[in-house]
Amino acid sequence: MINQSDLRDMSAADRRELARTLAALDCPDPMLGLYISRRRRVGILFSVIACLALAGWIIVLVLTLHRSFHTHYWRGAWIGFDIIEFLAFAATGWAFWRGRQIVIAFLLITATLLCCDAWFDVILDSGTRQIWGSVASAVFIELPLAILMFNAARRLIRISALAAMGESGRSAWSAEDRRQLPLWKIPLAGLEVAAREEASRRLGETTDRSGGKKSHQDRW
Repeated sequence: MINQSDLRDMSAADRRELARTLAALDCPDPMLGLYISRRRRVGILFSVIACLALAGWIIVLVLTLHRSFHTHYWRGAWIGFDIIEFLAFAATGWAFWRGRQIVIAFLLITATLLCCDAWFDVILDSGTRQIWGSVASAVFIELPLAILMFNAARRLIRISALAAMGESGRSAWSAEDRRQLPLWKIPLAGLEVAAREEASRRLGETTDRSGGKKSHQDRW
């Protein structure tokens, strides 16, 4: 039996690996690998379909859309958009204040809204006297804020992913490796767990088939 002295002699990575193994024994989840693999396939398929549909729709707009259009709901559209922007900022501030993980989603949403705001201000004011005010607002206010929010979201995603890697107990990633690993190389959360479970399942099936073949040969 492992006692406290043995645990102190173990490295931090070994203790994490032991904790992960014990947790897996106490709470096994045989459907995890299948669930994550299925969701990845659905996500890839949805992204491809959305890109194809949007590309076709852009071509249709280029060929059919008028250069100018008069609308009766101009004020409502912009007031509604600014209200949504206000709610996004408020939600981001609340999530930061409460220290919630959902702040990452709110940061990305708010930054995207700011980019949309800058785009429509500049495009819709093109050819008018308000164009330079819109350009200045986009360059000095909206786009810098959006960049700060995107960067904050990137940093939080990286920190969260590296923390999850540290808790996973994998000794393949040292502390130095995790600090230097770029965000785009960090594995999707849960993906490595699913891969290990899939490999273990296939290894078990191979072992069972080998055992069955050997038993069949022994009978002859």
